[in-house]
Amino acid sequence: METAQTSDISQENREKKEILNRYRGLLRSCRRKLDEDEKKLIRKAFNVALEAHKGVRRKSGEPYIYHPIAVARIVAEEIGLGSTSIVCALLHDVVEDTDMTLKDIEGMFGKKVASIIDGLTKMSGVFDASSSLQAENFRKMLLTLAEDVRVILIKLADRLHNMRTLASMERTKQLKIASETLYLYAPLAHRLGLNAIKTELEDLGLKFTEPEIYHEIDQKLKDTQAERTRYIQRFIVPLREALHEQKFKFRIFGRPKSVYSIWTKMKNKNIPFEEVYDIFAIRIIIDTTEDQEKTDCWRVYSQVTDFYYPNPDRLRDWISTPKANGYEALHTTVMGPNGQWVEVQIRSERMNEVAELGYAAHWKYKEGRAHEDHLEEWLRKLRESISNPNDNALDFIDDFKLNLFADEIFVFTPKGEMRSMPVNSTALDFAFDIHSEVGAKCIGAKVNHKLVPLSHKLNSGDQVEVLTSNKQSPKADWINYVVTAKAKSHIKTLLKEEKVKLSEEGKAILKRKFRHLKLNFDDKTINALYAFLKLPDQQELYYRMAVGHIGQDELKAFLASKDKITESKSTLPSLEQLVSAARGKAKADNLVIGDNLDNLEYKLAPCCNPIPGDDVFGFVTVNEGIKIHRVNCPNAIELMSNHAYRIVKAKWTSQKLLSFLAGIRIIGIDKLGLVNNITQVISTELNVNMRSLTFDTNDGTFEGMIMVFVHDTAHLTNLLEKLKKVDGVVQVMRLDSQT
Repeated sequence: METAQTSDISQENREKKEILNRYRGLLRSCRRKLDEDEKKLIRKAFNVALEAHKGVRRKSGEPYIYHPIAVARIVAEEIGLGSTSIVCALLHDVVEDTDMTLKDIEGMFGKKVASIIDGLTKMSGVFDASSSLQAENFRKMLLTLAEDVRVILIKLADRLHNMRTLASMERTKQLKIASETLYLYAPLAHRLGLNAIKTELEDLGLKFTEPEIYHEIDQKLKDTQAERTRYIQRFIVPLREALHEQKFKFRIFGRPKSVYSIWTKMKNKNIPFEEVYDIFAIRIIIDTTEDQEKTDCWRVYSQVTDFYYPNPDRLRDWISTPKANGYEALHTTVMGPNGQWVEVQIRSERMNEVAELGYAAHWKYKEGRAHEDHLEEWLRKLRESISNPNDNALDFIDDFKLNLFADEIFVFTPKGEMRSMPVNSTALDFAFDIHSEVGAKCIGAKVNHKLVPLSHKLNSGDQVEVLTSNKQSPKADWINYVVTAKAKSHIKTLLKEEKVKLSEEGKAILKRKFRHLKLNFDDKTINALYAFLKLPDQQELYYRMAVGHIGQDELKAFLASKDKITESKSTLPSLEQLVSAARGKAKADNLVIGDNLDNLEYKLAPCCNPIPGDDVFGFVTVNEGIKIHRVNCPNAIELMSNHAYRIVKAKWTSQKLLSFLAGIRIIGIDKLGLVNNITQVISTELNVNMRSLTFDTNDGTFEGMIMVFVHDTAHLTNLLEKLKKVDGVVQVMRLDSQT
């Protein structure tokens, strides 16, 4: 007994020592010099957090206090924020997880800290099954972000540490958190210029959503590292000598692209790892004064192109016009040794700091140059896009994601003012960007002095003049003409206002019709009518009455079937009941597919066409039972991020009696007898049945699509391997969806 007690005391002492070490590490890691008052405030926050989380442990078994210390360290070291943010990072879970209130925090640390903590604290209250709790949390956080950008920076640090320690969570939690990260947090980090954090979030997101793909690419990067290093050295040697001769102070090195960016390229271009040519980039960082950096970057570019021939289509000048997230650099792609294209990035030390840490860290909290113009403009647009808090939370998230665009164009007003817009923006987007009232009255535009319609897509360098009329009002199809969050949000609001007005008129019309048909105008009859017409709610019913989509014929048909209707919309099961029923039918918290299929209404999702052996999950729908999706389905990240409560764990039984449809795409050299050789492998060697086979040839190459019936992933993999060995076949891949 004494030995056990001694062991416990010893463990406690070790942990106390470790907590203190981590706290000292936090203070040492601060990028800014702290004065004595700041150190005292941080110590006070540390003591409050330590006491509040006393005795609480994380899933990994570690003391909970390790987490806030780690988040504070990311905030201080990797983002470069000051004492206020460090205090908030230490206290970020205190209000949510303990008895301490925001009032307590305000009393001890002041209003600013309490306001930031409020933005970081998750929403509490009733769970809304028609929406997503995560989407509501995210919206609340963004409302605070509009006031203080530090909220989102600390939230990103919190998410980064959670992702770094995600291995201790169960698989379903890993999928949900990693999907959210890829769907919202990584694009947000990108938008705020936090490149290093964005890259790590993406890589960790891929590691937990598609571990096999992640480890395969990671291993291939390790296997090719020595060869890559030799090539980089060979590429750099002449440049280093030339830049020394020109008396530049500089650093030059090669950097491999992230696993996630390599996977994205493989997926988008349908190519294997070996065919991704830009697996690394050469970075040249020059130490120069701010007034000389633009000139010096172009001088370095001149030296690079003296040795290597540039691709004229691949020059990107983000020094003259920085990206919306503040990124500045010159990018060029040149032909290196052995006929290999190599990307070269040229930037100054200041530009490099902004690229890695994000200018948000400099904004208003640091002396010297701050890029508040760009950030202030984005925050202004953000405030506008979240100014209507009555929107459905999921619509809001979809619209907000439009603000996280990676690519942009630069267009000009008639007076020459430059405005940054997302790629694919239209004339109508531009009108709303000028002002919401200008957008609402827009009838067309002149682009480069030529008349164009509202839906006209803009290109960089276009000069746009908006044409308006007081008689114009927004139309329902406008929503299809725009891509920016601001335009979508305003159009939806204006259409909603118009719909409410028309609904009142429709209600009066329906009242008169009911009186004429001797029907009671009450909720029960109205609910029965909109259920009969398969409409979502009363407002839609009234609106359709007003615009003439519902007339006497529909009302007479309803009257004729009224006696047969026993169930109105109000008695149909709610989404919560459907989810609960699905979970109740799941065995050991897993939906077993292929076992007693008759007892469960389910469908295989056509968007990813899962087969036995695939890692899958169930998604509860309102009208189509449970849809089975692959974990790496193109829609999986959005479903898991926004609708996690509708996800049901699923697995296959081991039976192999059933056949499932799978698609295969084959690319190769058109040779005599090739189709015969391919079909021979499929039907004769492996006894696989084909449903359809199509081949197209073009100037000596061919592309084929084959739909086959297979038992499981092992069966399909075996078939793919056999097809790769057919003479003339260059590439074989599985198709995600049925065709």
